[in-house]
Amino acid sequence: MTDKPTILVTGGAGYIGSHAVLALIDGGWPVVVVDNLTTGFRWAVHENAVFVEGDIGDIAFMEGVLRQHDVKGIMHFAGSIIVPESVENPLKYYRNNTANSRALIEAAVNAGVPHFIFSSTAATYGIPEVSPVREDSPKRPINPYGQSKLMTELMLADVAFAHPLNYCALRYFNVAGADPQGRSGQSTAGATHLIKVAVEAALGKRSHVAVFGTDYDTPDGTGVRDYIHVSDLAAAHVLALEALIADPGRNLTMNAGYGKGFSVLEVLDAVDRVTNMKVARRMEPRRAGDPPALISDNKAILATLPWKPAHADLGEIVTHALAWERKLSERTGG
Repeated sequence: MTDKPTILVTGGAGYIGSHAVLALIDGGWPVVVVDNLTTGFRWAVHENAVFVEGDIGDIAFMEGVLRQHDVKGIMHFAGSIIVPESVENPLKYYRNNTANSRALIEAAVNAGVPHFIFSSTAATYGIPEVSPVREDSPKRPINPYGQSKLMTELMLADVAFAHPLNYCALRYFNVAGADPQGRSGQSTAGATHLIKVAVEAALGKRSHVAVFGTDYDTPDGTGVRDYIHVSDLAAAHVLALEALIADPGRNLTMNAGYGKGFSVLEVLDAVDRVTNMKVARRMEPRRAGDPPALISDNKAILATLPWKPAHADLGEIVTHALAWERKLSERTGG
């Protein structure tokens, strides 16, 4: 038996959520997963987690789950994450990300859950004037995705002031890679993440990789991003949970990144090295709303949590992503 409290993971059948479940279970935490399986996969949920299929926007349902399992902490990953889709269908994002988060927070308050960890995003900064970007930089989202996540951060701050709930919002940069033991990875069809797209191309699942913008004010003209290994990100969530439990009066908002950036071409070169082949590249115009560089200032998370990234090597991130992509091909026969 464990003396650790039960943690609810929303979206635990998805990419980042499933890795958080692995990190929790590896650490001896009892886990309940709620996922509606619209984009997640039932097989991605660890066998030792309790799985409940359902809608986090249903307050009565969620309150029942929280009470039934005596949940003491929530890690909230469920939501929609595709930026161009958020521009085309903003109401979907305000429902899935904002309204459903509001319902989940209400269920948490009603059920007396004291700790809440929220999956936020660097998209809350919009196009930052300074890079690396700090937590106190202006929040000026340029799309409904970033706006919908920022609204949830604001709700959490207000609720934490009014109720006995503390929270941590982790603003992710570019999440990549897969579980080093091959237990989970990025499985979504049609994913837009560069490293996922590049390893798909390396395995013949795509004809090429589009490079959007070659005339940025960056060393090689292509966009620079801060890529963080999904298992390091999951580890940060568990450490954040422990920090909230240790100090119930404390709320945290922190960047989750390595504080180092790689350009699109540098990432593709890394894929070429790992695969020992040349991935086809097609140069395309810039996409609207893409900043030239988006790199985290990660001093706050390093100072606040005992977080020591274990997989910060770009080659290792690509290697794990490639291994998972091969495993996924075997699973789907594709």
